[in-house]
Amino acid sequence: MPPAVLLPGYLAGAAPYQGLVAAAQALGVRIQVVPLRWWDWLPTLGGRSVAPILERLDQTIQQVQQQYPGAKITLIGHSAGGWVSRIYLGQTPYDGRVWGGAQWVNRLVTLGTPHTSQEYWTRRNLDFVNTEYPGAYHPEIEYICIAGQAVQGRRGTLTYESYRLTCGQGDVWGDGITPVMSAHLAGAENITLPSVWHSPRSPGLWYGSPEILPQWLPRIQVNPQPKC
Repeated sequence: MPPAVLLPGYLAGAAPYQGLVAAAQALGVRIQVVPLRWWDWLPTLGGRSVAPILERLDQTIQQVQQQYPGAKITLIGHSAGGWVSRIYLGQTPYDGRVWGGAQWVNRLVTLGTPHTSQEYWTRRNLDFVNTEYPGAYHPEIEYICIAGQAVQGRRGTLTYESYRLTCGQGDVWGDGITPVMSAHLAGAENITLPSVWHSPRSPGLWYGSPEILPQWLPRIQVNPQPKC
C-alpha cells in the first residue's frame, strides 16, 4: 500500500509534521510529507499563483507512483494545503497547466482547511477552486473534511479576526484559525473534533497530535466508499 501524501499548510515546511508522521507510523499508517520549506511559499504571497507548491506536490505524487505503479493515493492537505490539493485534482488549466491529479488520488482528507475565505488576497485562488470544483467535486474521490472546535472567537482577539476574515463572522467556533463552517465542504464527509487546535504551534492538541490521530487516521486505512 503506498504512503499517504501530506501537503503542509501556508508558510509551513515539512519539518513541523514529523511528529504526525511518527505518530501515524506507530498506528501502522505511512505518511510522506511534500518536502517543502517555509520559504517555498514566498512566491505565492499576496494571492499570487500557487503553481510552485503544486509543482512540489506533483513531484512527490510522481515519486510515489514510480514506487507503486497504478496505485491510488490518499492525499492529505493541512490548512491551505487542502484547497491547493483541490486545484491539483482538477482538469481546468490553472496558471497555464492542467494538473489532473484525480487520476492518482482516490481520497482527499483536509485538516482545518479554509475552503472559503473573505480575505481579498486569497480570493483569486479560492474563487477559482470553488467555481471550477465546487464541493466534493470528483465523484470517484472520497472527500473527508475535518474541523477542530477548540475555541470560540471573542471580539478583540486574533482568533475573532481570523474567523471573521474567513467566514464573515468572528464569534463562531473553530480551531483558532479556521472556523468549523469553513473547514467543511458540501458533499464531503464532514467531521468536527472537539478541543482540537489548528497547527503544531497551537497551545493545545492539534490534528496531528498522538492523542487526536486515532479519531481520524483509521478512516484512511479502509477502501474509499463510492459516492451515491
